[in-house]
Amino acid sequence: MAGSPRLHLPAGAAASGPYTVDVTPATAGWGHAALRVLRLPPGGSHTYDTGAGEWIVLPLSGGCAVTAEGRTFRLAGRPDVFSAVTDFAYVPRDTRVTLTSPGGGRFALAGARCERRLPARYGPASAVPVELRGTGICSRQVNNFAAADTYDCDRLIAVEVLTPGGNWSSYPPHKHDEHRPGEESRLEEIYYFEVTAHDGAPGLGYHRISPSGQGRDSDLLAEVRDGDTVLVPDGWHGPSIAAPGHTLYYLNVMAGPDGERAWLIRDHPDHAWVRATWPGQPADPRLPLYTAPTQ
Repeated sequence: MAGSPRLHLPAGAAASGPYTVDVTPATAGWGHAALRVLRLPPGGSHTYDTGAGEWIVLPLSGGCAVTAEGRTFRLAGRPDVFSAVTDFAYVPRDTRVTLTSPGGGRFALAGARCERRLPARYGPASAVPVELRGTGICSRQVNNFAAADTYDCDRLIAVEVLTPGGNWSSYPPHKHDEHRPGEESRLEEIYYFEVTAHDGAPGLGYHRISPSGQGRDSDLLAEVRDGDTVLVPDGWHGPSIAAPGHTLYYLNVMAGPDGERAWLIRDHPDHAWVRATWPGQPADPRLPLYTAPTQ
C-alpha cells in the first residue's frame, strides 16, 4: 500500500463519539463535504444539530424515523446496501434533528456546508434513478438519489455505486479540482466503502488517487475494506477495483465552492479513450443488482 495515510481512513480510524465515521470539513482539511455513519441499537435514538450544513439521512441497513422542523419522516430503509434502493430524508441547515430506530440499524449522514436553507422533505425509494454506467468490466450501478440533476440541494451531491466482483469502477480516472465553466467543477469528494464477504472471509477492493499537477500532490493506492473511507481533495481518482467474488459498494459525497451545483469532470488524457468504447456495448449481465421499487 502506498500514499498518504490522511487520505485513507481504515474502518474505525475516523470514529468519534456515536459515529463510526465522522468526517467534517475541519477534520478533512477542506471547506464543504462531510460524512457521518451512525449505528443505532434497537430502540436507539440520536439527536444532532445540522449547524451550517445541509444533510441527507440515508439508511445503510435498517429503518428509522427522522424528526426535523416539527415533521417526522418514516424511512423504511433496507436490509443492506447490496439488496435494495432506500428512501431517505433531507434536513436543512440550522435545524435540530432526531433519529429513532425501533429495529436498530446503520445510517449515513451525508452533508455539506451551504448557504440556502431548503425545506426538510422525504425522498421515496421509488423516485431514485438507477443508472448502469460503463460496459463490460467497467460496468457499475449508480443509485442517483442526490445527483446534481436529480435532487435539489444547495451544495450537496451524493450517489451510491455498486461494482460487481472483478470490475473497475470510477474509470476512466477523472478529476474535478479546477473551476472551468461548462467543463469542470471544484468538488471535494468522500468515498465510503462496504464490501461483501464470501463464506465468512472479508472482501476487499483497491482505490487509486494520482496527482493532477498545478502544485497538488494527492497520491494514494489503498486496499479498501468494509467500513473504510477515502478522501479526495483533488487529483485524478480511479479506478475503484472490486476483487473477484466480492461486490464493492461506495457512497460518494461531494460538495464544493463553485456557484453552480454541478458534477463536471475531466477524464485523464491517457485513459479518456476508454469511455468512447462504451456506446453499443453490453453492460455486465450481473447488473443491475436491483432496481428502484414501483410506487
